[in-house]
Amino acid sequence: MSLLTGLLALILVIVIAFVLYRLVKSVTGLIINAVVGVILLWVINLVGLMGMVGRPDIPINIITVLVCAIGGVFGVIITLVLHLLGFPLSI
Repeated sequence: MSLLTGLLALILVIVIAFVLYRLVKSVTGLIINAVVGVILLWVINLVGLMGMVGRPDIPINIITVLVCAIGGVFGVIITLVLHLLGFPLSI
């Protein structure tokens, strides 16, 4: 009975380690995507991309940062398109 209990405990530990690995791996990807999105928003304003098309810079506020952090590169694209269409994300 002791060998069976030890074997079950080992299998349980392996399963938990695998699940934690997958969770950390996906969270790491989300964090990297969020950081890239916020940095991309900052670079767009730094380069003056909006000024090249005759629009003011994208305001960096809590809404735009959250959209870019949650959406990553796609969030930046959404923010950029909305700003170009005249719907700036502002409070």
